[in-house]
Amino acid sequence: MQRQIFTEEHDAFRETVRAFLAKEVLPHYEQWEQDGIVSREAWLAAGRAGLLGLAVPEEYGGGGSDDFRYSAVLAEEFTRAGAPGLAIGLHNDIIGPYLTGLGTDEQKRRWLPGFCSGETITAIAMTEPGAGSDLQGIRTTAEDKGDHWLLNGSKTFISNGILADLVVVVAKTTPDGGAKGLSLIVVERGAEGFGRGRNLDKIGQKSQDTAELFFDDVRVPKENLLGTRDGAFLHLMTNLAQERMGIAVAGIAAAEHLLEITTRYVKEREAFGRPLSKLQHIRFEIAEMATECAVTRTFLDRCIVDHSDGVLDAVHASMAKWWATELQKRVADRCLQLHGGYGYMSEYKVAKAFTDGRIQTIYGGTTEIMKEIIGRSLLA
Repeated sequence: MQRQIFTEEHDAFRETVRAFLAKEVLPHYEQWEQDGIVSREAWLAAGRAGLLGLAVPEEYGGGGSDDFRYSAVLAEEFTRAGAPGLAIGLHNDIIGPYLTGLGTDEQKRRWLPGFCSGETITAIAMTEPGAGSDLQGIRTTAEDKGDHWLLNGSKTFISNGILADLVVVVAKTTPDGGAKGLSLIVVERGAEGFGRGRNLDKIGQKSQDTAELFFDDVRVPKENLLGTRDGAFLHLMTNLAQERMGIAVAGIAAAEHLLEITTRYVKEREAFGRPLSKLQHIRFEIAEMATECAVTRTFLDRCIVDHSDGVLDAVHASMAKWWATELQKRVADRCLQLHGGYGYMSEYKVAKAFTDGRIQTIYGGTTEIMKEIIGRSLLA
């Protein structure tokens, strides 16, 4: 089906993204995968190409557009290229809104120019060894010491954890406040007492640095409070829909690309003297996946437009996230199966997509959490 949500400007941006990937990412990606981290130069190149800070006001060096369709183009093209390691979506769509929506004028002047140029790489530190989606379980504390915050605790599974120059930390500022006693505290590279653990060894997305972070009596300036004190819960809930949309967009893009790869493969691969595509079972498998992708794409495109118009709610974002990522997981598994033994070989795209994509149903809120959000809205 012909997609109808993009304009000529979006199509031109897509060509810019493809050119960037071809020049600045794909020639280096295998080395990044071996190193477990991308080059900082790639971030600077992304800044020069205008791929960072799409929604940041132009006065700070950004694109000045809150049209989510540009972010969708980025997510789709990076997914099709098999290059999730350069976590531009995390930087633009998850952390960017906190800085632009909650930052003071002084904070924006201090942080946003580097955010847009690629000189300042960002991360958000929410998950802890004993607390993931359950914000009430967060144990990291930020104690008010008058002229500064004293930060103590640890975080884990933090994307961009090694490279990050600016980390938005979710910390408890009112000890007995539960989820409503949390604040967002921004920690900058070089702060005394701020340490990074090992670059975690994952089964996929090897070049995307994911780390443990440690805060041992870190003195954070009072002016690094982002948003309101004890307001983190509301701040986090406000921006989660966009995070989940970005993951969902990548999910359907991955499923569609895997289907394309596998369709070509079964036409070329022969068994028992004829192409696999001549076997009825293979045709049925392809037909089922194609139909599932087409139906999902229609819903996702509607969600993209709604989000660009500012009317997408948390429930439909949760629907999009769990459905698209679970579809991605099913399609990856079925496509690998159709590749046979070759699908298990790392040099084949389907194998890499299988391991890289497995995290999709977990981060940004697990499938089970998404269903809980939807169920509560219907049965409250």
